[in-house]
Amino acid sequence: MKRIVPNRKSRSAPASFEDDNPLSAAITARDRQTMNMVAQAIRHEEVLLAFQPVMQAQAPDTVAFYEGLIRVLDSTGRIIPAGDFMAQVENTELGRELDCLALEKGLRTLSENPGVRLSINMSARSIGYARWNRVLEANLSSDPSIADRLILEITESSAMTVPEIAIDFMDRLSLKGISFALDDFGAGQTAIRYFRDFFFDMVKIDGQFIRGIHENRDNQVVTAALISIARQFDMFTVAEFVETEADAACLRHLGIDCLQGYLYGAPSVDAPWLDSPPARARA
Repeated sequence: MKRIVPNRKSRSAPASFEDDNPLSAAITARDRQTMNMVAQAIRHEEVLLAFQPVMQAQAPDTVAFYEGLIRVLDSTGRIIPAGDFMAQVENTELGRELDCLALEKGLRTLSENPGVRLSINMSARSIGYARWNRVLEANLSSDPSIADRLILEITESSAMTVPEIAIDFMDRLSLKGISFALDDFGAGQTAIRYFRDFFFDMVKIDGQFIRGIHENRDNQVVTAALISIARQFDMFTVAEFVETEADAACLRHLGIDCLQGYLYGAPSVDAPWLDSPPARARA
């Protein structure tokens, strides 16, 4: 008997996972839309910085420095915070372009405001990015004084992807007067064998340990340990996401050096150093 071979061309293609999973398809579509929004913002330079004050813990009316947080504008002109797009673009070319734009705007801010000290976020993935390095070198050549007022923030998870490269990079730029902050300290897995070799001037303790710390004994113990480690390596400490006076008082008792959060001012696209007290318009 002749065996009948099915006509492969007439068979329906197997359904993809996205076809069978509406949630996965929705997430993929959302991510694609986010990438397109960021790409359009970069193309049209619809990018700006929002500034948030970082206060001295023992003198909470005194600003230690400001953090410049990247923001993009969507097609309607609405300001979009980094938390809404950074996870999707951080490991892409768009992430490198955003780092360049943040650096450009931050350095321009420092040049135009001699009394301001400013931190700018960057990914360790941008260390070898040619445009990022050109932006930094060009601005330092035209105004070397800004180096002493520039802080580069690198997330803990990012630094640990290329620790040896990050250490060499920080070593070279620290000679120019630039300071470094380790962002999200405690959230990642920094190996102590690398940590002691990093040239971080300060660490920013991750907000998951800070929110509600005055009533959370476990987070008090963890934060005290992180402060102790930083102090051992002569690094200043900053607590992120400080939102209540009770938490601020607890952190001062633990020996924190600086405090950052909505208690002292939300990120503002208007220069908060022109206002007193710090601007609180959220962005």
